[in-house]
Amino acid sequence: MMLALEQAREAARLGEVPIGAVVVCGGAVISRAHNRRELDHDPTAHAELLAIREASQRLERWRLSDCTVYVTLEPCPMCAGVMHQARIERLVYGAADPKAGAVGTLYDLSDDARLNHRFDVTRGVLAEESSAMLKAFFGMLRKRSQTE
Repeated sequence: MMLALEQAREAARLGEVPIGAVVVCGGAVISRAHNRRELDHDPTAHAELLAIREASQRLERWRLSDCTVYVTLEPCPMCAGVMHQARIERLVYGAADPKAGAVGTLYDLSDDARLNHRFDVTRGVLAEESSAMLKAFFGMLRKRSQTE
């Protein structure tokens, strides 16, 4: 999770919402990513989606059933859907997302009996650090818009 927080800090430095993700497989870090929606002009450029995509490329397979995703914010429906499609084994996330959380807060795509795959979730790991980074980022944006 510390590596995911490093990625989130890099996102903030670049003006992106500070969310970072890391994919681990067999005890090794396979990929790391941070949000790039603004930089790439791409609404799908979420940290976890980018990290999963890179992990699939590096491992040369789309099934990541032996991989764990670490992310600083609870995944949205799109990212939780990608985790389902990639057959992720486990998700570890920091802060809950009351506006778009899809692994327990608003929805739970990790444990929906109607779907053909479920994945384990560990919630709240370094949640305070993840949340504080997001609050500081959005506070800075609000201040900036008030002065403009």
